[in-house]
Amino acid sequence: MAEPQAGVKKTLGLTGVTVNAMALIAPGAFLWITFQVQASNKGGDTDMWTGIVAALIVALLTAISFAELARKYPEAGAGGSYYFAEKAFLDRDKAGHQRFARISKFVTGWAAHLFYWVYPGVMVAFMATLVAYIFSQFGVTLSIPWQIAIAAVFSVFVGFIAVRGITGSTNISIAINIIQLVSLVGFSILAIMFRLKNPLGATQWAHPSGFSITWPHSLSAMLFQSTIAILILVGFESSTSLAGEAKNPKRDIPRGVLLSLVIQGLFAYLLEYFAANYAVSEKLVNIAADGTKTTGMAAAAASSAPIGDLVRQIGDTMLGGNGFALMLVIAATVGLAVLGTTLAAINTAVRVSFAMAQDSEMPGPLGALHGKHATPHVGVWILVVVSAIVGAIGVLNTTALTAITLASNIGTFILYALICFLTFVAFSGRKEFHSGKHAIVPFLGLVGNIGLLVGIVVIGLTAADPVSKNATRWAIYFTLAWGLVSAFYLWWNSRKIGKDIVPSMQAIRSGR
Repeated sequence: MAEPQAGVKKTLGLTGVTVNAMALIAPGAFLWITFQVQASNKGGDTDMWTGIVAALIVALLTAISFAELARKYPEAGAGGSYYFAEKAFLDRDKAGHQRFARISKFVTGWAAHLFYWVYPGVMVAFMATLVAYIFSQFGVTLSIPWQIAIAAVFSVFVGFIAVRGITGSTNISIAINIIQLVSLVGFSILAIMFRLKNPLGATQWAHPSGFSITWPHSLSAMLFQSTIAILILVGFESSTSLAGEAKNPKRDIPRGVLLSLVIQGLFAYLLEYFAANYAVSEKLVNIAADGTKTTGMAAAAASSAPIGDLVRQIGDTMLGGNGFALMLVIAATVGLAVLGTTLAAINTAVRVSFAMAQDSEMPGPLGALHGKHATPHVGVWILVVVSAIVGAIGVLNTTALTAITLASNIGTFILYALICFLTFVAFSGRKEFHSGKHAIVPFLGLVGNIGLLVGIVVIGLTAADPVSKNATRWAIYFTLAWGLVSAFYLWWNSRKIGKDIVPSMQAIRSGR
């Protein structure tokens, strides 16, 4: 069983735990980098805000489950959800329950890897796309090979920071969070004023009123939007992998989980997505390389950075023609936020891998610590390579970017559903059992996560929009391939180390 690892330094208080999770959520970045993907969901582009609300409800239910497990098992160290999965079963009194501890932790650990090891690559693709957009504003077109090169260089740069340790990462995260929160509030105020003043004389708005933004138009569209929106909400659970570096994990990890989601999900995202949707009209125009002209949400779907286009339009009309300068400032804050998000994602991913390697459930080199910085440096550099590859795929086109996003999200929903289930396993029949926190909340979270997982498959495959359909198909192929690789590794490793995947009752009772 994974125990807290020696050599990891305890440097994080509540602020450090919270901002590392907030860095992974990064609302200032995600409005910019995911708006195109969300607008590309033709027929469902008017349900962005309600989709976020649906995803946020599921995320809050899951966050409560994560917080309860973190409070019960503060000794989890870098293992986080992986440790919870094993301990929940080992703590049961009956051998019949305990025998499922290993398979439970393995499935949870590999689901976490589908999420955490793809996610940094998604961020790398977004960074390459952002850089390409900025260059295009100066009349320079970066080809796909150049964008792939940017993805590779950015991955290596983040790797150098991650190897140096969590303290440096925390300081960077604090600065980035302050900058992006200030910038998004400023943008939201300008966007709302832009709609109210209507300086361009727009007559066709994406939403006829503010009420239209907050009211669902289609259940299926709202659900599919929520399957994309979960990408912009994940990160709160990353706090649990920092228990080994937290000064008071029993107190600060549960608080950090909930605080990060409330601050950025409940406040920041709902504000900025309302403002952005409120400001889109037929005056937002995109002209493709072949001369095709689109307006409104269609223009947002066609642009590589629709928020950049909207910011420039707002700045030109509201700030005396300074839209270009405003766009560059906002783009710079987005770049910083993407850096912080990628860094937080890599820090989380390699710590889960580190815990599994220490437990002989992943290759041994992933459990090596850097002699000076006490970080899992081998895992960091392997993930740098993986992120560069995933990022290179993501810059090819919108379908590829949506596919890797959905693949990461599938891992998210599987992991979150498992955590909700494990909360019930860990607390049922115990003195501290609370029907609300340990039964109703995890049950609703389980249903919500499974529902959104099914939503990715069913709604995506039946969508009329070819981008959504093809992206969903490729995401499913990737997930199935990952599952086969995971199953093979479990079988091969079990034979190598002489462990049963599901031990017999007799073996459990004898302590073998």
